[in-house]
Amino acid sequence: MTNSIPESTERFSKFAEFYDRVRPKPPQELADLLRQWSGAENPSVVDLGCGTGLSSTIWPEVTGVEPSAEMRAVAARRGIKVVEGTGEETGLPDACADIVTVSHALHWFDPARAFPEIARIMRPGAVLAAFDFDWPPAVDPEVDAAYREFEATHTALERERGLRPTFLAKSEHLGRLRDSGLFRHVNEVCLHMKETGGADRFVDFAASQGGIPALREQGVDEDALGLTRLREVAGRRMTDRSTWWWTCRVRLATR
Repeated sequence: MTNSIPESTERFSKFAEFYDRVRPKPPQELADLLRQWSGAENPSVVDLGCGTGLSSTIWPEVTGVEPSAEMRAVAARRGIKVVEGTGEETGLPDACADIVTVSHALHWFDPARAFPEIARIMRPGAVLAAFDFDWPPAVDPEVDAAYREFEATHTALERERGLRPTFLAKSEHLGRLRDSGLFRHVNEVCLHMKETGGADRFVDFAASQGGIPALREQGVDEDALGLTRLREVAGRRMTDRSTWWWTCRVRLATR
């Protein structure tokens, strides 16, 4: 890119408030796991790519690092201590963290630069937890099929219009962490969480995908995006109290 702002920052900055309203928070059990894994009862926590602070809410104290000014503003209103920075350049001192978290962001990082930077801010015995939710949440087989159709449609449109950015495959995170040679032990675990919500939030959640605002700016309507079809199916199959079953996939790397 010729722009000095990272592609991921531009992709999500334009709808920070909407993103914050519809995206899930991580399960509280994640904090319990990471305290156990790190051996720190009152850990010093750094949340890289913290966005609007949703991923930081499981900690009583945390330092968020986020490149987007719009997202930092939302995180600050939430009461999160947040500084400007990236996974490659955090601006934080050496060995300052017992736990480093990266939520839905590691695929945007440059591993050759980010992994040494993350290792630098980790204390001996500290743990990195890079986690993502499997998408979409399990709600209903017909809703799931409609979501997959929507996902295929908007992805194809992004590619056709040159809006699809380059990012790393999440399925390869574990291998990249192991191959870096910077961490003494690497593993993956899955946690599960459930929420309740209706069709409107489910469709809004789908529309919070990074490429949707850009496509809408180019005049692509809900019919062409597949959102109309998803809205019809979700409205027919879901109630306001439908259960959303989430899988939180956590890659753990110990320093």
